[in-house]
Amino acid sequence: MRTTNLLTMFLIAMLVAGAGGQAVDSADKALDAEGKSVFRRANCMGCHKWDGSGGGGYGGDALSLRQTQLSREQIIMTVECGRPGTGMPYHMRGAYDDSNKPCSGMDRQQAGVQMPPEPTTYLRANDIKAVVAYVIDTIKGKGSTTHAECTAFWGSDSRVCNVYLGAGQQQSRPGG
Repeated sequence: MRTTNLLTMFLIAMLVAGAGGQAVDSADKALDAEGKSVFRRANCMGCHKWDGSGGGGYGGDALSLRQTQLSREQIIMTVECGRPGTGMPYHMRGAYDDSNKPCSGMDRQQAGVQMPPEPTTYLRANDIKAVVAYVIDTIKGKGSTTHAECTAFWGSDSRVCNVYLGAGQQQSRPGG
């Protein structure tokens, strides 16, 4: 009887752990989906490009998020405070206010010419958490951009993703 009770408790524990794992997975997916939305809305892709590869081109000359060595905390601080002396804007409302000084202990006057640009969109704390999770889960540490990543971002019917198809895999276009 004791063995049966232990076995039953073990099976229940396994079921609960399995359900918990699925809940975390779906929560992570939801957070990443929200982060992708913030990535677009805050126009991160305007400088870092849609795939986080950075470099010159449309919008700016941002660093690669795919190759960044920054930790989660450092990425959060960068999104919140921007990068003084660069084109990376801050996104936290009040980041350089005199009364607050959460960013490197500087206010606007102390930052002077090093003051990061104003954001096009201020982000709330949960938006910052979501976009950082998206960058870490989806972009950071990835190698070359793939067709699968492109279609996950733009949709499976996007022709912009055709550049990521290998030789002999080009999709045919209607009428030609």
